[in-house]
Amino acid sequence: VQLQASGGGLVQPGGSVRLSCTASGFTLSTTFMGWYRQAPGKEREVVATISSYGTPQYGDSVKGRFFISRDNPKNTMYLQMNNVKPEDTAVYYCVRIPDLWGQGTLVTVSS
Repeated sequence: VQLQASGGGLVQPGGSVRLSCTASGFTLSTTFMGWYRQAPGKEREVVATISSYGTPQYGDSVKGRFFISRDNPKNTMYLQMNNVKPEDTAVYYCVRIPDLWGQGTLVTVSS
C-alpha cells in the first residue's frame, strides 16, 4: 500500500504545473484524499481535499488557482496548479487522509 507522487519541478511565477499521485494497494476513489504542502520554515498545511463522492475543498490561499481531481481507472489523483506564486514553493504530499502519506514532490516557483 503506497502513494507515489510526481510532477514537481521549477516553474515560473504565473505558470502552471500538474502534480500526479498514483495509489497502489487500495482504491483511491473510495477514500478521502488530499494534497498537503510544507514550505521551508513553515508548518504543513492542507492544500486541497477530495471526498469519495468527488467533492473538492481548497485552502484559502489556493482557491481559484488550484484544482484537485482524480482519474478512477488510473487510480490516480491530480493537483492542477495555475497562476503559481513564489509563496507556493513547497514540498507537496499526496495523502490518504489520515493514515498514508506519499514521499513528497518539490515545487519551486521562481524566475
